[in-house]
Amino acid sequence: MDALKQELKSKIIEVLNLEDVTVADINDDDALFGDGLGLDSIDALELIVLMDKNYGIKLTDPKEGKTIFQSIATMAAYIDANRTK
Repeated sequence: MDALKQELKSKIIEVLNLEDVTVADINDDDALFGDGLGLDSIDALELIVLMDKNYGIKLTDPKEGKTIFQSIATMAAYIDANRTK
């Protein structure tokens, strides 16, 4: 699971063009939205696309996304349990 978390951090930095952020800057349990990494609703859409393209996971319920995208740890756990790729 640690490898998946590192991969997610790298992909998020790349997909969202977070130029001043490194993998080491993101803690597994940091909030992705709000006070944590500071992502917004546009970024959430990018994360949904990332999960579909890279892991074969399609999110259709926005409420589900709020739970999944709380942190790197919650994303990794969801991907680990639901990935098709």
